[in-house]
Amino acid sequence: MATTATLGSGAATQSASIRKISLHDLMDALTKGIDDFKEKPSLAPFAAGVYLLASFLALMVVANYDYLPLVFPVVSGAVLIGPFVTIALCEVSRRRERGIEYGLMSGYNFFNSPSIKDILLLGLMMVALFLFWLGTAMTIYGLTMGDEWRSVPSAPDSMTEFFKQLLFTSRGWTMIILGNLIGLFFAVVSLCVGTISFPMLLDREVGIGTAVHTSVNAVKENPVTMGMWGLIVVVLLIAGAIPFFAGLAVVVPVLGHATWHLYRKLVV
Repeated sequence: MATTATLGSGAATQSASIRKISLHDLMDALTKGIDDFKEKPSLAPFAAGVYLLASFLALMVVANYDYLPLVFPVVSGAVLIGPFVTIALCEVSRRRERGIEYGLMSGYNFFNSPSIKDILLLGLMMVALFLFWLGTAMTIYGLTMGDEWRSVPSAPDSMTEFFKQLLFTSRGWTMIILGNLIGLFFAVVSLCVGTISFPMLLDREVGIGTAVHTSVNAVKENPVTMGMWGLIVVVLLIAGAIPFFAGLAVVVPVLGHATWHLYRKLVV
């Protein structure tokens, strides 16, 4: 059964129905995402970005242990800006689905979208959410494993010492539990706000308020299924990051393409 929401856009008003979806739909969206990736691999630009990020993080850790506590928040927090980062992949999937000619760089045609201002504004909001998460994560570290009286938490003496304190002290487990609970809240906000909003702004001439409202409604109508989607995203990103981030060069594009197909299944 579909729930209908009224969508306003400047000169026109249109209606969209939010469908109920199942795990089968999620798997189908992923399968279509894999097909899109195979048809027109967007490996080069994403591989470059992944390796630059990985190298930068590694350099920070080796050069200065001050940044060691930031590694996990940065990597996990990348999920928060994922919907914005992968919008070019949604554009490639949109063009392929509709039989429009496209090339490797066709995804960046979204800059010509009538909703480009709203897309960029929403993207900035997601970046702000990411930065807020980093600040929150460092505050949690300062209040548990660092020195809460310092403006900048003290750095661990070494990587071994950091993991020893993290895994074998009550302070470390307090940080792990608290950090993951608060991180879950940020992830839910990102899921509700961004998952459907970006492809919808790409697909229809609607405002940012309408897109976000529809995205939130889609999650409300499919809480369990969308929660499973969020879990699938996290698991795939972790799996892709294990071989020194190399797998992300495939996982990120596939998830980007799959997001378009998820949107198409959710919003009529």
